[in-house]
Amino acid sequence: MDQGIGISITGLPADFDRWDDLLALIRRAFAYMAGVIDPPSSAHLLTAEALAAKASRETAFLVVENGRIVGCVFALERSRDFYVGKLAVEPRLQGQGIGTRLMRAVEDLARERGMDAIELQTRIELTSNHAAFAQLGFRETERTSHAGYDRPTSITMRKVLS
Repeated sequence: MDQGIGISITGLPADFDRWDDLLALIRRAFAYMAGVIDPPSSAHLLTAEALAAKASRETAFLVVENGRIVGCVFALERSRDFYVGKLAVEPRLQGQGIGTRLMRAVEDLARERGMDAIELQTRIELTSNHAAFAQLGFRETERTSHAGYDRPTSITMRKVLS
């Protein structure tokens, strides 16, 4: 457990049952993307049940502040790396290092499992995300398009772990 002032980072407990709270956090954290990215974020399609299913296949980390979920990230183990998704931080707490701490938790997990990298995708339009991930050591590896688009819509970024 990583301790900050009233904040802790933990793995998802086996008896976790606060899927609606987690879904609400993800929706609040991704809300700023509405009208900015095309196609729209998949976050608006998520349900509490879909999150529970996601958590059964992936490793999730939570940030809790005084009992309230204020951050999360999901990491899917692949053959040589982890794919990071649904990194979300409560909007009022963004810019305070919580996302960085969540990403470090994924890096630590990847190292523990003998993986050599972590990878993620971010949307083309979210240039501040590109810069933030670059500061964490991620580098662009490719640009891809969502189905039905004739232009790149996402950037894949990878961080090689030393």
